Amino acid sequence: MEPISLDPRYSTTAVPGKCIKCLAEQEMNNCLLELLRQGAAGNRELEERFEALVSFLKSPESKKLRDESERYLAEGKRVSVEICFENGKPIYRLKVKE
Repeated sequence: MEPISLDPRYSTTAVPGKCIKCLAEQEMNNCLLELLRQGAAGNRELEERFEALVSFLKSPESKKLRDESERYLAEGKRVSVEICFENGKPIYRLKVKE
């Protein structure tokens, strides 16, 4: 499965922003809708993507990463959270960009 990248942003008057949780929920809903469209045929990669997002949203790490990302955003930095599986376990990484 390719890593899932979530790029949170603060809202401005010109651009609406979203936190990591909102982005993950939006992506999870998109995956679910696509899975429902495909029916029983399904797509294993899409199923894994959905499962990774559900796992992330349920994990205690998601709150910690959301707090950290909001702190960096408040400092004017850009952040990204990467969700992937390594050795069958979900891995979450916060990447900070200047």
